[in-house]
Amino acid sequence: MDHKYKVRIYYEDTDAGGVVFYANYFKFTERARTELIYEKLNLKHLELKEKFDVIFVVKSLSSKYIAPAKFEDDLIVVSKIIEKSPVRLVLEQNIEKANKLIFKSTIELAVVSSQGKITKLPDDLLSLI
Repeated sequence: MDHKYKVRIYYEDTDAGGVVFYANYFKFTERARTELIYEKLNLKHLELKEKFDVIFVVKSLSSKYIAPAKFEDDLIVVSKIIEKSPVRLVLEQNIEKANKLIFKSTIELAVVSSQGKITKLPDDLLSLI
């Protein structure tokens, strides 16, 4: 099931030409991943850390810019979990403007403890994803 997150482009998101600064696409996908986790697990990141000693960190990502987003555009970040295991999640996160794909990315998340060591998601949490 796809998760959708709305983003409006503000002046602060753009460069001098009024085009979204490239790094901001990663901020938008990060926010969408956070909301997806909140909704799927019904837990916030701090709760995951405090109750389960679980933190998601970006292990790798790849992206492709297809078309620009500009000041005052309305975007949708579409997130989909394409692989999961107790120690990692792989998501496809695409950004659409007016129902057209403008940005594609694949993000691999590792599951680590607060000490930075690889750990496992508890089975009950994994089953919710």
